[in-house]
Amino acid sequence: MPSSLKKFEAIARAVAKASSATPPPFAVPVILTLHPFDSRNIHTDLPPKVRELFDDGHFPQATELTFKHLDKEIQRHSGLTAESGFKLMMAAFDVAIPKVKLNALVTISEKDEQEGFRFVFAGGMKGIRNPRAHDPGIVDDPDICLDHLSFVSLLLRRLEQAGYK
Repeated sequence: MPSSLKKFEAIARAVAKASSATPPPFAVPVILTLHPFDSRNIHTDLPPKVRELFDDGHFPQATELTFKHLDKEIQRHSGLTAESGFKLMMAAFDVAIPKVKLNALVTISEKDEQEGFRFVFAGGMKGIRNPRAHDPGIVDDPDICLDHLSFVSLLLRRLEQAGYK
């Protein structure tokens, strides 16, 4: 199935071809819109397949692949390759023995932030990724999918802010 952009380009070419034969009595403004990934500022390091899945309407699969990418990033930064998902996030962001540190962990506020993000990362895995990985009957719409991708984008940017590239 061609992407939305390809469909738009085909329509635009057909309109341009038809309008070049006889000029229209009035000008038709062309409005270019951004891809939803651009308008929502979805992280550019996500695998290209995420965008393909989204464009083809496979929203739960796009979400699942995005979380798998996050999982691999945390494995890479933490060195905890035997774990994944919820368990990985709980171990990687543990305040007592952190494998991934989001800050210096000196003040109470810094420790609270680490612990809070620990649960945000882990909760995303358990509450968003797992249902889509284990239940093929889940149906998402484009906005829900974009919310999930924005959520992961936020987490990836927080990692970058902490110095993880």
